[in-house]
Amino acid sequence: MAEAACPASCGELIQGWLFGGEKLISCPINWFSYVSVSEGIPVPHERPRMRQMVNLLLDYWQEPSELTSGLRIEHQSTIPVAKGMASSTADIAATAQATARLLGKSLTSKELAQLCVRLEPTDSTIFEQLTLFDHLTAQTQIPFGWQPDIDILLLESSQTILTEKYHQQDHGAQLRDNAPLFRQAWWQFCTAIQRHDNDCLGEACTLSAIASQSILPKPCFDQLRDLVEKTGIYGLNVAHSGSVVGLLFNSHHHDANYLRWWLHQKRIAGYYPKIHQVKLIAGGVR
Repeated sequence: MAEAACPASCGELIQGWLFGGEKLISCPINWFSYVSVSEGIPVPHERPRMRQMVNLLLDYWQEPSELTSGLRIEHQSTIPVAKGMASSTADIAATAQATARLLGKSLTSKELAQLCVRLEPTDSTIFEQLTLFDHLTAQTQIPFGWQPDIDILLLESSQTILTEKYHQQDHGAQLRDNAPLFRQAWWQFCTAIQRHDNDCLGEACTLSAIASQSILPKPCFDQLRDLVEKTGIYGLNVAHSGSVVGLLFNSHHHDANYLRWWLHQKRIAGYYPKIHQVKLIAGGVR
């Protein structure tokens, strides 16, 4: 048996139109999909994409396709599905790495990215470093050396949005209209990277979230921005093709209990009934 795990994402730090197409930088968090692949009879009710990844790998390595019938995929994950938290990316990336380990193969992050996008739009949680990524083609992969130390209050909406369905819609015109605002977010992000500045990073995320509002609006967004201003936390980020929102802060400098109280007091928690405290971490498949 071989095992692997891949983190979820609290949406994206930034996402928008850049260098001639849509790019994103995911927000990996300490919430994982765990996958094991072993020799044995396949379990019933597999997640289809996980088996598709096994079959894709067998073809990639030019192994006999009939091997798949003797490989058993098991997984454990509490990552919410269809919320913009990279649950599917975590599943298929962990499946790929576990399969590689079982078969005595190796996969680079570049190879993994190219394989994943053949199955579906992919989050950059598969990379250890924060990475600007073309989630549709994997042609753009620009890593950044800084790992921010940031806590996140993840606001989980009851609304579900299938990423695949979202990407079947043409948002090109809106993305291009928002490009000037997103470029500000991108420049701010680059400044944050250079200075190792959490406040600057929060501003970049907030700008990208503002741009996203015209495409996939989040409930109580203006009130959440008001919370950022009133409490002095770093900023907020969103799932640009999902429904979660993240409040970016530092648990040593900001009061998470006050943030929760404020959300309930303003009745925002009614729109986001589940609130999780998580941490921004390095990405990559373990």
